[in-house]
Amino acid sequence: MKILHIDSKIGGLEIIEESDFITNLSFLRYKELIKNDCTPLLKETKRQIDAYFEGKLKVFDLPLKLDGSDFRIKVLKALQEIPYGEVVSYKDIALKIGNEKASRAVGMANNKNKIPIIIPCHRVIGKSGKLVGYGGGLDIKTYLLNMEQYYLGLQPQ
Repeated sequence: MKILHIDSKIGGLEIIEESDFITNLSFLRYKELIKNDCTPLLKETKRQIDAYFEGKLKVFDLPLKLDGSDFRIKVLKALQEIPYGEVVSYKDIALKIGNEKASRAVGMANNKNKIPIIIPCHRVIGKSGKLVGYGGGLDIKTYLLNMEQYYLGLQPQ
């Protein structure tokens, strides 16, 4: 396992690589970043994250290792298909994976996303249109959504 800590516009991020796959991205809750050894994949992940925060990258292209049940993996793959700058509801994802009554289960699978930002769970909102739950906090979710809207030349919501 290789770990890289980077600074971003939303604070420190920890990226984990295992066996040539990105397996985790976590929000760091402290200011000081540690010095890291860096593999080519971690360098590329950092490059793509930096480009994302600069509005130059809309879709990540990284080898990801998804874990969990078949249902959770379906949800994670559906999340990856949400276009940059758009939002969908948990119900929309449930419909997309062919299980219209699974909105709550989709929310739980979304909550278990170990690779946020890269797998854009921040683009999922409540059926009412309200922002709900995000592992990094609603302030970060709001920032990411507003940033994407800004770079698309749209008025942030």
